[in-house]
Amino acid sequence: MAPSSTLTNKLKVQLKLSISRLRMVQQKDSALAKQSRRSMAQLLEQGKEESARIRVENIIRSDMNTELLEIIELYCELLIARAGMLESKECDPGLEEAVKSIIFAAPKIEGVKELTLVRALLAEKYGKDFTLAAMENTDGRVSPRVAGRLRVEPPAEQLVEDYLATIAEAYGVDWPKGAKAKREAEAAGTGEGDDDEEGGEDDDSPSGGQKVKASEAPLTTEALSKATPPRDLGPRSPISVNPPSPSTDNVRPKVTSLPGAPDLKPSKKMVDAGMSKEANGGKKAEGGPGGKIPDVDELSKRFAQLKR
Repeated sequence: MAPSSTLTNKLKVQLKLSISRLRMVQQKDSALAKQSRRSMAQLLEQGKEESARIRVENIIRSDMNTELLEIIELYCELLIARAGMLESKECDPGLEEAVKSIIFAAPKIEGVKELTLVRALLAEKYGKDFTLAAMENTDGRVSPRVAGRLRVEPPAEQLVEDYLATIAEAYGVDWPKGAKAKREAEAAGTGEGDDDEEGGEDDDSPSGGQKVKASEAPLTTEALSKATPPRDLGPRSPISVNPPSPSTDNVRPKVTSLPGAPDLKPSKKMVDAGMSKEANGGKKAEGGPGGKIPDVDELSKRFAQLKR
């Protein structure tokens, strides 16, 4: 067996290569998934619902594989960050889940040969018994998220329905019948329809010819006066929260505030300070360079005072 330090260095190199390869495979799978979603929307629009239900399972499996790659990538980064703990002969309890999850998942992941080398190095380091326990998951130390995404079984019926409904909504397909009108009615009632269309449109969205024509029409003065200023103007909060990414566990995630979270509204002192600052600024503006222009009499009086 190679010395522990040499084996750890080899392991770190292969972990870094595995992270790069995992990211490349994720990008490739994401591009293919976008094309599959377009094809699925066309099937729903053509009324081929049974064919769409069968083919959507490939999209679900692809999403689960992408999520698996993300989890394994995080475990590889964890092992690199805690490389000092890999020097010991026995596996540290803080690394056991990551190590066993990689050993368990590596043979089942296609297109990442570097991960197979990482598995071989880990097996060489921790021995045959440890590797067999990880492969069979006899002690349950493999992450349930990893084991669940490697399980070969058809997706639940509710998950299939959620995927089809989400794809239909993203591409403006009326599925099931009447769902599009219902969504438009809800958007009109809440007043968020225009914001969602402007902010949520991307390369995957169907082309909007009517929107292009509307943008090309000349704007009148009255329309400009009624226009709403952009949202970027004015002070912005220093805290921003990125929306959660959809997953097979939660197809339509939403950002919700946690119970007991602090209120981020400005305090009364901050509001009073801002009002006083505006009042002082208003006074300066009146008498500043952009204020009232003196007349000829006032200028002659000033010159007479200067001569004295």
